[in-house]
Amino acid sequence: MVWDNELRGSTPTPPRLDPGPTSAPLRYLLLSMSTSSTDQSPAEIRARLRALGFLAGITDGDFHLLAQRVQPVSFAPGDVIFAQGESRTRLVFIDRGSVAIEKSAGTDTPAMRLATLGAGDAIGEGLLLDESAHGTSAVALEPLDGYALTREGIREILRERPTLYAALVARAARAISARLRAMDATLVGRGRAVGFGGGRTRLEHDLLGDREVPNEALYGIQTLRALENFPITGVPLREFPALIVALAAVKEAAARANAELGLLPPSIADVIALSAQEIRAGRHHDHFLVDMIQGGAGTSTNMNANEVIANRSLELLDLPHGQYDAVHPNNHVNLSQSTNDVYPTAVKLALHASIEQLRESLRDLATAFLAKGVEFAPHLKMGRTQLQDAVPMTLGQEFTAFGHTLLEDVERLAEVQALLREINMGATAIGTGINTPSGYAEAVCRHLSAITGLPLLTAPDLIEATADTGVFVQLSGVLKRTATKVSKICNDLRLLASGPRAGLGEINLPAMQPGSSIMPGKVNPVIPEVVNQVCFDVIGGDVTVTIAAEAGQLQLNVFEPVIAYRLLQSITTMRNAFAVLRSRCVDGITANPDRMRWFLEHSIGVVTALVPALGYERATAVAKTALESGRGVYDLVLEQGLLTRAQLDELLNPEAMVGRGAV
Repeated sequence: MVWDNELRGSTPTPPRLDPGPTSAPLRYLLLSMSTSSTDQSPAEIRARLRALGFLAGITDGDFHLLAQRVQPVSFAPGDVIFAQGESRTRLVFIDRGSVAIEKSAGTDTPAMRLATLGAGDAIGEGLLLDESAHGTSAVALEPLDGYALTREGIREILRERPTLYAALVARAARAISARLRAMDATLVGRGRAVGFGGGRTRLEHDLLGDREVPNEALYGIQTLRALENFPITGVPLREFPALIVALAAVKEAAARANAELGLLPPSIADVIALSAQEIRAGRHHDHFLVDMIQGGAGTSTNMNANEVIANRSLELLDLPHGQYDAVHPNNHVNLSQSTNDVYPTAVKLALHASIEQLRESLRDLATAFLAKGVEFAPHLKMGRTQLQDAVPMTLGQEFTAFGHTLLEDVERLAEVQALLREINMGATAIGTGINTPSGYAEAVCRHLSAITGLPLLTAPDLIEATADTGVFVQLSGVLKRTATKVSKICNDLRLLASGPRAGLGEINLPAMQPGSSIMPGKVNPVIPEVVNQVCFDVIGGDVTVTIAAEAGQLQLNVFEPVIAYRLLQSITTMRNAFAVLRSRCVDGITANPDRMRWFLEHSIGVVTALVPALGYERATAVAKTALESGRGVYDLVLEQGLLTRAQLDELLNPEAMVGRGAV
């Protein structure tokens, strides 16, 4: 699906840029979209290097030497350009595309994105200063072309032209300083004063007056006010990239529709679209800072997106941040829109993409259980109901059932995705479509479908769709259903593995960590335990979603922010928990067949298989005698002459007892 690929960092479709007069940065972007950095002559490489912002100010002679030392390189989305812990071997000047700089805490922990860089930037420039190992990883977000300068190439430049080497080092220092200033801007309003940026600000104005905004910030005054007003969860919008990507898709679609209908000049629509595409590719997310729980029905989130896109558009036009007469957050980026159609549409798209990842994680977990079902098929055991001996089964049947019940919910989640594809774009404030031209709703839906690759449709009643949050309640119910099932399975795993000496001990869970600060040798089932807790949290979140949905009034539900937060958070934690349960528990489970055989042979549960031959009353009497005497059912039936040995062997045959559901 195109939409889901974008969430993972694939490149959006390049915009149809206006051919009129453009600024230097925008001219460079136009050139970079149409020219590959591979198979170029030295003269072409020099021309490309001259356009890179990182190398601005280098002399003609320096460009001539540098062009001889670099090698064109290309990377596909997801390619690792360099990995954390690897030796530094090259720096890369980015000619086209973008890259994420990430820090990983471990193999099972999602990497933390520290920054994103794009055309004109350099990565791996630390090689100019020393040859220590990389402290971060660089991953291509889009198809990326660039020019690599190796360690040996740097040494040659140092020998042949020390002044060029010094110029490169100076530019590396300047780039690092710029990143620190940008990082500083993203920390303002979160309990930290401006530091690296030296206090540089710009003046912005809104309904309530003037405010100083950090100069490096892509956000503006309304985002700054939201940062001050809503220090609630400490979880900013940037923690949910799917929602940021969805907001950018909505803004690009609106710009395209407004340009198509003659409301927005093509040059402004194109630069808005280009900014939105960068965001969809994973860039600038660190400027989406508003708290996930906020008053105002999502207005702060919508304005955060409007301001970031407007200021990034100004950068592309080589204009200063805040010069909104050129590209305005409301007049241009939010044209023909309201928070009341933008926010719920973006939330639905974000949920749709997130559900796809959850379904994949759940399917993988189910597949792991099914694989164990095959592995454990030969092992007979006693089934139990109400924690009492029931009838025989195989351990394979038990694990196969775990897999099948989870696969059911893979399909239930897909059914909810279909409901999420109905949107209310064009509704604006309450569903009447005020401030939108005729045909806008159809046009914006068409463009949004093309951008996301999803078959979206406009709700037939926009007033109803703007007030209704039923689809979120539906999704929350499915998440609760899935969490309930997974939690029950974790309960079963912990019970089956209880012991190791004084419990059931029918299976062994992988040992993950010492279990006690006082009891030596104790190992606890920590993975099922943590997944249980995730499931409890999801089930509790369903109550939050239900109450928030019920609390809507008249033409709008103002509590959609907490609904979005709970649903996106639940999906994220479930996806992570299912991956951990699979890789760190289920895949490593082993069986104790001797223990299961002993339980089976000493249980009276096998007497159920004799009911067709003995009748219920006689079978009950045998069971009672077996319990009182401690003797086995087989011996008692034979001793009392109720059945022959041949009949017993046939009735108590393991394959007959486990039935047609045997694995």
